[in-house]
Amino acid sequence: MGNKLTKVADFLVKLALAEDVGHGDITTRAVVDKEARAKAVVTVKEDGVIAGLGIAAEVFRHLDRRVRFSPRVRDGAAVKKGKVIAVVSGPARAILTGERTALNFLQHLSGIATLTEQFVSRVAGRGSRVKILDTRKTAPGLRVPEKYAVRCGGGVNHRLGLYDAILIKDNHIKLARGIQKAVQRARDEGKGKKIEVEAKTVGQVKEVIAAGADRVLLDNMSRKTMKEAVKLCKKAGVKTEASGGVDLSNVAAIARTGVDFISIGALTHSAPALDINLKIK
Repeated sequence: MGNKLTKVADFLVKLALAEDVGHGDITTRAVVDKEARAKAVVTVKEDGVIAGLGIAAEVFRHLDRRVRFSPRVRDGAAVKKGKVIAVVSGPARAILTGERTALNFLQHLSGIATLTEQFVSRVAGRGSRVKILDTRKTAPGLRVPEKYAVRCGGGVNHRLGLYDAILIKDNHIKLARGIQKAVQRARDEGKGKKIEVEAKTVGQVKEVIAAGADRVLLDNMSRKTMKEAVKLCKKAGVKTEASGGVDLSNVAAIARTGVDFISIGALTHSAPALDINLKIK
């Protein structure tokens, strides 16, 4: 894990354990001997891409440093149903207490990585260089690990937050009284940051190009309109990003319009959890 993810993971694990364990795992304390030791395997129940092994390891480390979490694959690995992805050994109480929290992180993040890889695969080949991007449509507090999971699936991160890139959307344009004024103000205040502007029509795309923006966000355009917009932008040397209504059934067709990027909120807000379990041996 990177430094930022490591710091966030420590906070998230403490929060998750406080939520789940509270003042103690009363079932495990009642049923399992204090000195009992155990070994468990973590297995995927369906094909997918793994993400979150480091966070899962942190869960057990916070509960008892004597627990050993031994990954059998790396984050980003494509695995088949039945693959053992980790072995956990040590004090039995800590293993059982941490089971659900560790799996929650693993299943959620692996689900994001798996869905991302599916989108990436759909646009790969035939000379396509389009990049699949995530968005800020993340679960509150989970943005850093969720965007990490996107990278594990072969996607590329868009801005992490409002502070690291300029994206002028329709409401900004309305309040600034036009695309030209919005871009000019962003350039004056943006301290050299690249400027991206949302456009819904070819007319707006022409305005964005004239205003001197670096990238145009083609929002919910038909593919015919998108092709026309892409042609104009390529001629002007402006990058293009398609967004809105993207799913696995149409992403390849969108890629064929020639856009440089395709952003997909579903990568993080709608990815189904990957089925993973932990069983005592």
